[in-house]
Amino acid sequence: MKIVRIRTEEGITYGGAEPEGIRVYQGSPLVAWEPTDVVVPFEQAHLLAPVFPTKVVAVGRNYAEHAEEMGSDFPERPILFIKPATAVIGPGMPVVYPPDSENVHHEAELAVVLGAVARNINAEDVQSVILGYTAANDVTARDLQRMDGQWTRGKGFDTFCPLGPAVETELDPLEGLRIECRVNGELRQSGSTADMVFGIAELIEFITRVMTLLPGDVVLTGTPSGVGPVVPGDRMEVEIEGIGVLVNPVGRL
Repeated sequence: MKIVRIRTEEGITYGGAEPEGIRVYQGSPLVAWEPTDVVVPFEQAHLLAPVFPTKVVAVGRNYAEHAEEMGSDFPERPILFIKPATAVIGPGMPVVYPPDSENVHHEAELAVVLGAVARNINAEDVQSVILGYTAANDVTARDLQRMDGQWTRGKGFDTFCPLGPAVETELDPLEGLRIECRVNGELRQSGSTADMVFGIAELIEFITRVMTLLPGDVVLTGTPSGVGPVVPGDRMEVEIEGIGVLVNPVGRL
């Protein structure tokens, strides 16, 4: 099932994508929800980020070729950093180029959406706490990240975490999902979830030894090689097989 979050005349609600449009649901997939008789046509639906997490936990250098292009070996254990909830935006919303940076990069990633409280979860039990998967763009001010090694600063700006367009609940990343990023139609990144250094079960186990993940929280699982700069006026497209295409323009204050 593809779960979306939309704005309607009545307010913000969750829905499920169907062939004829988006069926509005009452409640939340994170607690309890029920379908209604209301179906919003796709052309009338205003998509938001499919979840609004309390935190986004991201993983660095989780693809060997990306670690190589960044001049690093891949790590012996996952590298974690935090992107704040204020970085999250939905499909179609502009990523704002910060005035302090002159080198902002795209990073296409598979995102895991938690569906239950997760603390000290063993790898074999990880699937029980996952709601589904969505596409993410771990936008990064590369010059600021490299300046002082503060990953959260370089990656934590408002609008630097587009998510969407939907949470797909019936995917298996172990099958090797294709991940691509295009800028103005030009293919920049092309990889597969099969190439992760640390798999999703390993990541969730490692993270929940450190912190509790709450329903709706998001884990970014790393980016394939091919990251590169974008400038105001560019159009970024992150496509993940089975999920869809996340489109965001680049703007400036």
